[in-house]
Amino acid sequence: MQEQVLVAGAGPTGLTIGLELARRDIPVRIVDQAAEFFAGSRGDGIQPRTLEVFDDLGVLDAVLAAGIPMPIMRVHLGGEFVGEHRMAELVEPTPAFPHPNPWVLGQSGTEAILRERLAEFGVHVELDTALTTFDQDATGVTATLTRDGVEETVRVAYLVGADGGRSTVRKALGIAFEGTTDESLRMLLGDVRADALDHQFGYWFAGAEHPMEGIAMSPLPGGRQFQFAAPLTGDAEPTLEVLQEYVDRYSGRTDITLSELTWVTVWRPNVRLAERFRVGRVFLAGDAAHVHPPTGGQGMNTGIQDAYNLGWKLAAAVHGDESQLDSYESERRRVAAHVLGISSGLLNKLVDGDEDAMRRGPETQQLDISYRDPADRAPLAPGDRAPDAPLKDMAGNPIRLFDLFRGPHATTLCFGETGQLPPGSDTYAVVRPGTTAAGQYVVDVEGHAFTAYHATDGTRVVVRPDGYLAERS
Repeated sequence: MQEQVLVAGAGPTGLTIGLELARRDIPVRIVDQAAEFFAGSRGDGIQPRTLEVFDDLGVLDAVLAAGIPMPIMRVHLGGEFVGEHRMAELVEPTPAFPHPNPWVLGQSGTEAILRERLAEFGVHVELDTALTTFDQDATGVTATLTRDGVEETVRVAYLVGADGGRSTVRKALGIAFEGTTDESLRMLLGDVRADALDHQFGYWFAGAEHPMEGIAMSPLPGGRQFQFAAPLTGDAEPTLEVLQEYVDRYSGRTDITLSELTWVTVWRPNVRLAERFRVGRVFLAGDAAHVHPPTGGQGMNTGIQDAYNLGWKLAAAVHGDESQLDSYESERRRVAAHVLGISSGLLNKLVDGDEDAMRRGPETQQLDISYRDPADRAPLAPGDRAPDAPLKDMAGNPIRLFDLFRGPHATTLCFGETGQLPPGSDTYAVVRPGTTAAGQYVVDVEGHAFTAYHATDGTRVVVRPDGYLAERS
């Protein structure tokens, strides 16, 4: 079957778009110019809203099994242990928010899980395959792919550029990438082994006189490695010897020997937002549309949610309904600008030596992201995240609202309705205990669903395929 969508880039964003399309039976092709899959930790913090996305995509159990909770940081100043610190306080799950805490899994691990899920739909990433040129017209996109010097011309309905900050797609479209790059600051990130450190904890090593000028070492799941982060001074190169020098200097210890530097990069503050996320039949997502500082763990998560927003809209367009495509840019560009402000603010605090740079609040978890009309003052409005709630099904078995939402469909909830429901296999009456309904129904045993949706008898809610409210009446 001929592919309907071509995705350039096989990072978390491109893989999520591919999965969103594949599970809707939309033929998709994913290409990446890299010769091999990424093998480092990079975006290792998975935010709570992304965990909810992974629940819907069918990969949450694998992600939880492969990762670890956000670790407690042991703080050492001037060679002395001074206490423990949590960047974010642990939050107990609630009926509306079942996954309230971040999770740690190296980006390569997240990508591997997404690729395995894609393979279940018969979709495999094509490595060493570069998108070199493309043209679009009123009915589709003609693209040229190059592999081993051999060119291939493909014709698709839509093209998605998820090809990173140096995006070929964005540059070819001539879209401005507005923002700044600070060449004066360099940050070293790397994955390194440190057997002398307890792998259950993270570490902050700094001098007593300058407690905010130091190095962070955060444990990575599945071994003995830590993600190492430090400002890179002068013309120093990102080598194992340089990392060892930093550890010796800031920790004041002689027993920490680093080894197995498996991935390393140098990051410069490059904070940019694309002027457009769409031109005709071509879309930008992830780092191709916005690049973030690593502070706050926002970049990968924002890209995944770009894909989660775009995937179902592209699928509808392939089936003839293009009405949702314009909302991708209007919804996601506003979110990206907001999130860039959060991560940039944390970076500025870090540079200024502000201790608040080491704290993470609800604003980084992305659970409060909304596409609502800013003028709408209702407690729950179209564009808001659809809350979860515990229920029982018609047979009395425990079930959640998220179980009803899971899958490639929209869901209609009819609160307190016992008569005939609107047609549709994904339409449910939500009734109180001791009540039944003419159609399929679920029982709000503890009243959490009525409360979360500010519902009374007769309230109807349509939940979009990406878990946000489409309608409420």
